Amino acid sequence: MKINQVMDIAIKAGKILLTKGSEIYRVEDTIRRICGYYEVEAECFVLPTGIFITVIGKEGEPISYVKRITERTVDLSCIEKVNSFSRNLQKNTMSYEDAIKILDNIEKDKGYRFGLRLLVAGVTALVYTLLFRGTVKDSIAAFFISMLIYISKEKISRAGIFRFFEYFASGLIAASISVVVVKLFPYLNVYRIIISSIMILLPGVATTNALKDALRGDIVSSQFGIAEAAFIVVSVSAGVAIILSFGVGWIS
Repeated sequence: MKINQVMDIAIKAGKILLTKGSEIYRVEDTIRRICGYYEVEAECFVLPTGIFITVIGKEGEPISYVKRITERTVDLSCIEKVNSFSRNLQKNTMSYEDAIKILDNIEKDKGYRFGLRLLVAGVTALVYTLLFRGTVKDSIAAFFISMLIYISKEKISRAGIFRFFEYFASGLIAASISVVVVKLFPYLNVYRIIISSIMILLPGVATTNALKDALRGDIVSSQFGIAEAAFIVVSVSAGVAIILSFGVGWIS
């Protein structure tokens, strides 16, 4: 197989991992392993916004490849599929066409159905409300509000608006709906409802990945991850704070 084809396979696998929420060290390790399976010596450097890979050609010349990453989400099922693909390559290397076809199918996989993801978003808020010692009525309100937040965030995301605005707008929506609901049903606790309903927005995976990268010595990547997580938290908090600054007086 040609070296540029090996690089295509490795870069595509790394791109899927990175865009689906994988740790930086896992992306780098997978790229090096895939190149190694085809007996290609490679070095790579990965950041949350890009993949840089250099391999040594047949005549000893360095060949570099840069892939810009603009979108990132969380899909652990896709990460597992790429890991399985990498393990299968170790046992039996495949042709370029077969490898790219498998990776294309993984990349196009839409994951769990929207209805199921929506239900999980609601259940998450419901459980956290009870965990925060809210009433059953609070948890039911948080259940539906969380689902509305998830729907809104998906629509904003599809509109192509930059990522941090998604979280800011989601914070606005969460607080606005919660304030209106508590105005209609004064026996509900607005703070427990808001806190529980925005749990689906918090960057738990991103924070965990950043800490894992730091423990493995990838300090630069870790700082990127922590900064991104911090911006998300600030965006959501700003949206909630703006609404509460006006809404608390209205419902009191």
